Amino acid sequence: MRRRMRHRRALLPSFAVTALFLSAACSSTASHAETSAAAGHGRQVEVGAAGRPTDGADHSLAVAAAPATAATATAGPAGSGQRAHKTALAISSYDSHTRRALLSDKPARHGSSSGSPTASPTPSGAAHKAAVGDVIASAPAPGAPHGLLAKVTKVLGAKNGGTEVQTEPATLNALLGDETAKGAVPVDPAAFSVDKLLPDVKVSWAKAGDMHVGPKGATVPLGSLRLDVSAGIPTAQGAPASATAAVNGFVQVAPQVDFAYGGAGSEAPPGSAYLGVSGDWTSGWAVRGRAAVSTGTPLRIPFAKLHADPVLQVGPVPVVVNLDLTCYIQISGDGRVTVDVEQHMKGDFKAGGTFGVAKGWTPVSSSDMTSTPVRASVTTAGTVKTALGAEASVGLYGTVGVTADLAPYLRGEASGTVTASSAGGGAKAEGAWSVYGGVDLSGTLRLQLSVFGTPVIQRSIPLGALNREWKLASGTF
Repeated sequence: MRRRMRHRRALLPSFAVTALFLSAACSSTASHAETSAAAGHGRQVEVGAAGRPTDGADHSLAVAAAPATAATATAGPAGSGQRAHKTALAISSYDSHTRRALLSDKPARHGSSSGSPTASPTPSGAAHKAAVGDVIASAPAPGAPHGLLAKVTKVLGAKNGGTEVQTEPATLNALLGDETAKGAVPVDPAAFSVDKLLPDVKVSWAKAGDMHVGPKGATVPLGSLRLDVSAGIPTAQGAPASATAAVNGFVQVAPQVDFAYGGAGSEAPPGSAYLGVSGDWTSGWAVRGRAAVSTGTPLRIPFAKLHADPVLQVGPVPVVVNLDLTCYIQISGDGRVTVDVEQHMKGDFKAGGTFGVAKGWTPVSSSDMTSTPVRASVTTAGTVKTALGAEASVGLYGTVGVTADLAPYLRGEASGTVTASSAGGGAKAEGAWSVYGGVDLSGTLRLQLSVFGTPVIQRSIPLGALNREWKLASGTF
């Protein structure tokens, strides 16, 4: 039976936004420096002709989890001098087919991936009348459950108490311009919606001040989401009933979104950019029986799908990240080996894409895992490999940019001979076996990363296969 469970909570309060305001605009003729208050810092700094501070300090935009009510940001057309700022206007509705949006003064409350935010009071910030050429960035809103990044191409007029506009897709450099930003924001585990794809799946999570505890009172670290699963797996054709095979275990992950932007102006590709997912990983699973896959290719059994739309506050701009995780069991084996193995694995991972002017988009992938065998035994000759992994995709405003497949695995193999004793007593099997732990990490970069304002990727770029394997135990039979 398929059940659907959704968790909706506000993002962690410990990641409240650090407000930053854009510094004073540049002088058109000046080569001189002028004095300006550094907004949000309460001190005076020197800024040069380009409007950049000259005190040598880091004035990049802060990257943090957005508040529950994330104000819409807008910037004027290129060359207008209207830099990105918060506005009281918000998306009341959006039609993805016609790309028409209805703007009103009632911003939506994000924090739910269901696409049905609720209205909240108007935030601080001056209202800005919509005009052709304006670029708008919004948190999830009705009709735009993954957020909206769009440019106004036509003002259609008043409708239902708001202003209807025709839009087209926009890019982040139109809003962030020549600013720089870099940060990593943990994803609230309670913000994930979870689809259970197998009957025996249990979900646990914990956040500051709130905890949902799963099976047997399992303790879940703050910021982590845990999925426990038990499932039968295929056995060899013709195997006796006693040769049944099963896997049970858990995946515990604390994901975070990594974001960076180094601007070169609203009309130019950024000098640098990065988007990825990383986090801490813990898993443990046991495999028993004689597993087999008749096709010869690994069998993948998804047991849960998760989705969240965390909103990053990058200066005044709400950047909506779309994160999907599919947790799965994968099995391959010849059905000749009988195993009783268990292991615990712990470590971290990172997967994403980074942009530089010289090389364009290039992949980033790494994983550092260690494992501990709890129990290991293999009898008779044969092979078996099981993985308890997760496939992740991360994108911006509804477009997938990076996919990654993290598959920690357990592999057992045995070789031996069967000899008949001349003294009677039947046949005797002799051989050696080994059990290995390992991790595979693979994935791709996709053309939708052009949402940063970078050149379009003409084809998907593989992350490159990363594989590490180590021996856990060995013996004879």
